[in-house]
Amino acid sequence: MPSIFPFTAIVGQERMRRALILNAVDTRIGGVLIRGERGTAKSTASRALAALLPNVKVVDDCRFGCDPDKPATWCTECKERFNGTKKIPSHIRTTSFVNLPVSATEDRVVGTLDIEQAIQKGERHFEPGVLAGANRGLLYIDEVNLLDDHVVDVLLDSAAMGVNMVEREGISFTHPARFILVGTMNPEEGELRPQLLDRFALSVDIVGIRDARNRVTIMERNLAYEQDADAFRNEWLQSEKDLTHKIERGRELVGQVTHTSRDLLSIAALTASLNVDGHRADLVILKAARAQAAFEGRTKINDHDIALAAELALPHRIKRTPFQQAEMTTEQLQERIEQLAGQSVESEAESEESESQEGESKSEEKKT
Repeated sequence: MPSIFPFTAIVGQERMRRALILNAVDTRIGGVLIRGERGTAKSTASRALAALLPNVKVVDDCRFGCDPDKPATWCTECKERFNGTKKIPSHIRTTSFVNLPVSATEDRVVGTLDIEQAIQKGERHFEPGVLAGANRGLLYIDEVNLLDDHVVDVLLDSAAMGVNMVEREGISFTHPARFILVGTMNPEEGELRPQLLDRFALSVDIVGIRDARNRVTIMERNLAYEQDADAFRNEWLQSEKDLTHKIERGRELVGQVTHTSRDLLSIAALTASLNVDGHRADLVILKAARAQAAFEGRTKINDHDIALAAELALPHRIKRTPFQQAEMTTEQLQERIEQLAGQSVESEAESEESESQEGESKSEEKKT
């Protein structure tokens, strides 16, 4: 297996790295779309993330990498093989990285059922697709804007539901399909349809680094990697292990992260004030904020977590006029969240006061 450039050795591109890490902490967020010019480490970062992800425990001889500790998510084959079995044979494997080609068809993605064999022999035979190999791993799509819209829609549906179900001629087969979806594209080669764009949970627009010192660092690190990849990886091995540990701890902690009604109100007020269509953005911001808190080892989200999540969840969902600012910074978002939260608290206090005054006036009317 060829050596992979370390994730922690990537210079700059903080938003892109954060979006990838949050999806690694909570795969239910729904993937990330990375838009940017050529040569900005989009594919390098995706491959590097998969290389540092924690190992996973899978059922022996399972073609879909089912989790032995979660029988409810098993594929049809595992449910039939281990029905009533208490001790499930399993082993540890590395996290898979699957690269989807632009020419992929729907059958290649979801898999196919052999109807002829089912009719002649009465046996259900399923030929796994790309989603089977990507389960509990990372599915990478380069030039996602050039992929057939229908195929993109199928991928996004599976990423959202965590399940792939294939039905044909009354025969069905189900297997888990929970993966980190990473799509990259160069906007110069065409845009995604707005409907598909909204389905990606997070989005990052990146450009080449302009600072001369950082550009020099990029050259130096790439030259060192090309000269001796193994030695270069060894230099970054400890930082890679530290990040892997933080992601693993975040995965264990994310289910315990709590939020308050004020947090939900802050998210709703923010998306409403920016005229964001639908409610997907609200849910994505909440999930990403919880993942951010878990990654930092906390069990409660705060305004800063919400601002960091909104910075990734809103860029591709905000309708901009030609004279509007291109992006809002984390600081601007946090300031706006605090301002909106303060306004909502004031309005709630005013409404409670008016309700109490109405109640007093009604009681006085009854007395008279």
